[in-house]
Amino acid sequence: MPNVSRCAWARTELSIPYHDTEWGVPLHDDQRLFEFLILEGAQAGLSWETILRKRDAYRKAFHDFDPERVARYTQKKRERLMADPGIVRNRLKIESSVTNAAAFLDVRQEFGSFDAYIWRFVDGKPRVNRVRAFGDVAVSTPESDAMSKDLKRRGFRFVGTTICYAFMQATGMVNDHAVTCFRYREVGKA
Repeated sequence: MPNVSRCAWARTELSIPYHDTEWGVPLHDDQRLFEFLILEGAQAGLSWETILRKRDAYRKAFHDFDPERVARYTQKKRERLMADPGIVRNRLKIESSVTNAAAFLDVRQEFGSFDAYIWRFVDGKPRVNRVRAFGDVAVSTPESDAMSKDLKRRGFRFVGTTICYAFMQATGMVNDHAVTCFRYREVGKA
């Protein structure tokens, strides 16, 4: 869509469609929530553009983010992941994916769904911010602090408050589209 106003970060061949169709849209599908949990952790210290480039390889390597399968990954499977050039080959991040899958299943068992658990941090409805410029976007909030603390208590790793806030933005728990962005109002109606 030429000549539309977007958030300042959406400028590349990968980031534009991601921004225009996914980012900030309220998400309530457990498997997709698990995907974003893993991808946001993998992104730590890297650009989101890097993760978008590797997303298809992640989907293949992690069995389309099926938490039951990921939780059962053996040491041999983890070593194969370490050799996969399509994903971020960081041992701690790969190990945390398996740990997080098991913790994810525990949360789902306790709450009926991960969705029911995670959306409690925003009382079940997206927070709508009025971002004017890219620099106005928060990197953490009291909600992401609480989410991070509770996830860590439940055994999750790579879930610091900044990662949790990025997860909240990606999954529509918060609308941080700039008020001048064409998606701001559209996402608000989702």
